[in-house]
Amino acid sequence: MPSLLRNHLLRLLPLVALALLTGCTIAKPRTDDPLEKFNRGVYSFNDSVDKAVIRPVAVGYRKVTNPPVRRAMSDFFTNIRMPITVANDLLQARPLQAARSTGRFLVNLTLGIGGFFDPASSLGLPLEDNDFGVTLARWGVPEGDFLMLPLIGPTTVRDVWRLPVDSYFFDPLSYYARNNHYDYGQQYLPQLMYLVTLRSRGIDAESFLESAYDPYVFLRDAYRQQRLYQIYDGNPPAEVIEQMQGLKEQDFDPEELLDEQHKWERNQQQQPPAQQQPAPQGQAGHG
Repeated sequence: MPSLLRNHLLRLLPLVALALLTGCTIAKPRTDDPLEKFNRGVYSFNDSVDKAVIRPVAVGYRKVTNPPVRRAMSDFFTNIRMPITVANDLLQARPLQAARSTGRFLVNLTLGIGGFFDPASSLGLPLEDNDFGVTLARWGVPEGDFLMLPLIGPTTVRDVWRLPVDSYFFDPLSYYARNNHYDYGQQYLPQLMYLVTLRSRGIDAESFLESAYDPYVFLRDAYRQQRLYQIYDGNPPAEVIEQMQGLKEQDFDPEELLDEQHKWERNQQQQPPAQQQPAPQGQAGHG
């Protein structure tokens, strides 16, 4: 009798999980930044490390490769990490999306010669990006404070959990590094190459950050908006967008923000490059 009851309970667990997921409401986005002082310090540290070490490596990578090679490397890493998306689709009780992402993974792994090419997109299997941070959001977990982490960059108290969970349980690159040991640490080369590929792709977007009135605020708000669209499959409700942009706040004045941006741009244009200054440290804004 106990074993029969246990079997029935095990069969009910997926239904209970599905019911819980269906009943979850995505928490409202936040626009505040209570850890801003700490975050700005970390942002300055990350920016210094990037300029001294990480960006030069990415620039060197771009110099010794051409666009087709970089695209093939990017496609490879995107495909090899697809199990992260599939696993989180299942955790979110989205079997159709999980099946589609699995199909994309297998097509690119075979027809795409190990994932270096992307025939799946031409066959109607679009890329979907999912992670444990999105899973927590769809489970109804609040966003938490915004965080800027050393050598990692922008995240939130909720999103930061994707780093250990996805890396340990679902990421093939981490699995390979944990289960292979070489004399000179060659097991970490795939992960290192993946990070170089990511930074190389980011070079094309640097002009947006450089032209921002306050680069820290720009990065923070851009991250929050990107995650919001990811959580809602690219189509967040209008009221959620308004809250994210701060349109419902009583002290929000878009004309004042635009005026400050224009004044800063005129000041930057009048100064020699060596004398140009970033926006004031205490400045906050909305993306």
